[in-house]
Amino acid sequence: MFLVLLGFFSGIIGGMGMGGGTILIPALILFANIDPKIAQSINLLSSIPMTIFALLIHIKNKKVILKLVIPIASFGILGAIFGSFLATYLSSEILKKVFGVFLLVIGVLEVKKGIFNPNKNKCEK
Repeated sequence: MFLVLLGFFSGIIGGMGMGGGTILIPALILFANIDPKIAQSINLLSSIPMTIFALLIHIKNKKVILKLVIPIASFGILGAIFGSFLATYLSSEILKKVFGVFLLVIGVLEVKKGIFNPNKNKCEK
């Protein structure tokens, strides 16, 4: 039942464009005692169908700017290749710490943005 709920909530977060891995990876590591490298692999594989459906809905609602997507996706693919090779050489403990720091920084930035710019929407056309 835990994995069903975990998948559901990470899908919601992923569908909103915030990245379901921010929920899925820490939950798998902390609550299911799964190795971080395995948790990352599970996240990547499970994100494929979630991403496809979310993308189709966002395209249908005209919320995708394709001229921005192409360069971001192109360099994202290069980064993913580099990151995958790098992850094979790093220990799981280092990956845990790096991911934890990443989540902490993102959380602090989001709180700061909410406090200092509560009504500002930077994604307007």
